[in-house]
Amino acid sequence: MESARNSVPRLLRVTAALSWRIVAVAAALYVLGHVVGFLAPVVVPLAIALLLAALLAPAVSFLVRHRVPRGLAVAIVVIGGLAIFGGLLTFVITTFVNGLPALRTQLSQSVETISAWLTNGPLHLSDAQLQRFLDGIVTAVAGNQSEITSGALNTALTIGEGLAQMLLVLFSLIFLLYDGQGIWGFLMRGVPNGHRTRVDVAGRRGLAALVSYVRATVAVATVDAVGIGIGLFVLGVPLAFPLSALVFIGAFVPIVGAVVAGAAAVLIALVANGPLDALILLAIVIAVQQLEGHVLQPLLLGRAVKLHPLAVVLVISAGVVTAGITGALLAVPLLAVLNSGIRSLRSDADEHVKPEDVKTSEPEESGPDEPGLDKHEAP
Repeated sequence: MESARNSVPRLLRVTAALSWRIVAVAAALYVLGHVVGFLAPVVVPLAIALLLAALLAPAVSFLVRHRVPRGLAVAIVVIGGLAIFGGLLTFVITTFVNGLPALRTQLSQSVETISAWLTNGPLHLSDAQLQRFLDGIVTAVAGNQSEITSGALNTALTIGEGLAQMLLVLFSLIFLLYDGQGIWGFLMRGVPNGHRTRVDVAGRRGLAALVSYVRATVAVATVDAVGIGIGLFVLGVPLAFPLSALVFIGAFVPIVGAVVAGAAAVLIALVANGPLDALILLAIVIAVQQLEGHVLQPLLLGRAVKLHPLAVVLVISAGVVTAGITGALLAVPLLAVLNSGIRSLRSDADEHVKPEDVKTSEPEESGPDEPGLDKHEAP
């Protein structure tokens, strides 16, 4: 047996050993992915509640430090957050509805201008060709009317599910803010005693990375929305405030969201105001995004979320493929938490750190540096 084993090249033995381990890990991830997908109506609201808890927990801690009872502090923060979000959403929807007539008029004018350019410009399309093109669009819409109707009905049917998930988010958020420490302690009971301290520290490092990520993302989203919003208002683009809100929301999906939201704003400017204003707005969007990518994100994220831009793009792509918009929204914070926790488990510096010494509200507590990765050492 030993001679037969020795007759197999070492490279082949190592490759085979790695291969079956990779297959086992891939199978485990596949099963885990199916389980998470099956439980998505529960997992996604819980993940959103965690993001909101990371954003609101510092406000609750601030009130508790000023001798406000924790239950009252949670109520103040949650009710205040709902009031702000509800008021902002109402204002955005009202502004959007009020701006639609003007946008419709300008769209009609733009269509007439484009039609005139197609017939009188370098293409020299005839009226008959243009009419056939328009008839083709109408026919395509009519042919897919059943699909459009069924899609609208499916959307209406999912409203009830959406409301239930919103209630689950709110319910989970309240308990995470009120008794997050107790919930974490309960989870730690399932970890063996010999590894409990290290896992506890790593988990707190991951939570610190999540808190820092949410804070920095909100700040970056605000700057994006204000910068591009000023450009929209100055240029007189219709629906400037709703578009600014879209930019703010899009910034929560790093890199991709800002590009998509900016492109939508430029497209509206092109349709409503013409190519010159669209080019000016495009320059403003590019300038704001350059400020975000090269100044704001490195400055605000600091040492808290150590992620390479290529890793961010790849994980967003994977999130979109596996779970659509929800996957794109949750992929980067999940990677940030895992990255910080794994760094902590690998670090010798965290071996003797006490869990209570990790301040999750301080970005610098999200994990120690790794030589060769986080600092450029002199040769």
